[in-house]
Amino acid sequence: MPSITISIDDEVKKILSNRAKKNLLTLREQIEDILRKSAVRTKSGISAQKFKTDDPLVEIFSRENRGRKRKKK
Repeated sequence: MPSITISIDDEVKKILSNRAKKNLLTLREQIEDILRKSAVRTKSGISAQKFKTDDPLVEIFSRENRGRKRKKK
């Protein structure tokens, strides 16, 4: 696996660490996940709404709106 070195602020590191903790990942895994998702989105030119991941669990529990729209009361 190629290695890349990045420099981030302490504030950004804190935000990413909290996000990683919420997702039950390490900081390194969280950054890799963000980069992987970004690469998948831009690789085939798919818009954000039609985003497909290689992980079925992410698709199942995504916040993407699917199905019929709710009836307005």
